[in-house]
Amino acid sequence: MKLVLVLCLLCMAPAWAARPFVTDDARLTTAGSCQVESWLRSYEHSREVWALPACNPGGNLEFTVGGGRARQDAGPSTSDYVLQLKTLFQPLGDQGWAWGLALGRVLHPEIEPGPNQIGNQYVYVPVTVAFARDRAFLHLNVGALRDRASRQNRANWGLGAEYYVQPRLALIAESYGDDQAQPYWQTGLRYSIIPELLQVDTTVGAQHDGGRGSRWLSLGLRWTPARLFTRP
Repeated sequence: MKLVLVLCLLCMAPAWAARPFVTDDARLTTAGSCQVESWLRSYEHSREVWALPACNPGGNLEFTVGGGRARQDAGPSTSDYVLQLKTLFQPLGDQGWAWGLALGRVLHPEIEPGPNQIGNQYVYVPVTVAFARDRAFLHLNVGALRDRASRQNRANWGLGAEYYVQPRLALIAESYGDDQAQPYWQTGLRYSIIPELLQVDTTVGAQHDGGRGSRWLSLGLRWTPARLFTRP
């Protein structure tokens, strides 16, 4: 379960190719504002609840501080916390593609309380390419993770696609993972209740050859106000 939690944070989400993606996109939270992504993910024998606020007060530096709580049917609850920074070197514009850099840390204070084993550091490059007059988008992540508990370095990746069947409704599909385990996949949809402000989403997913225990259903909510800060 812990590997699933870490992988689900490496490419964020975070954001983003908005929820429900794990694979990140080369876009930022609206300049001068914040957003909140929250979701519930349910497995056969466990459940997770997440909330990831992200802010972009200056225009080209997004920071995320959030976390999640996981509980297994036959075990104690565990917590994870996320600290991340993301910037773009080329925004998505008329050229039709964008790329940037994200780095962060996932903290597991209840699992690894020691001063030298407080979490996993990661870095990745998000790339986004637009197609079909901005109705379809392809997202690619390539990066690396330092697992502080096992002292291992891992290469990680994500590949996702979204297609807008109409302005409020998008279909999504993606696969992601690292170089030491079977990859994960998920597919679902996202719907804008209030365009550019409030979205809901749902997905189903699993680990390839992971059996019933790796399957999940997720439900998410994303709030994206246009402006919270006054820029100079």
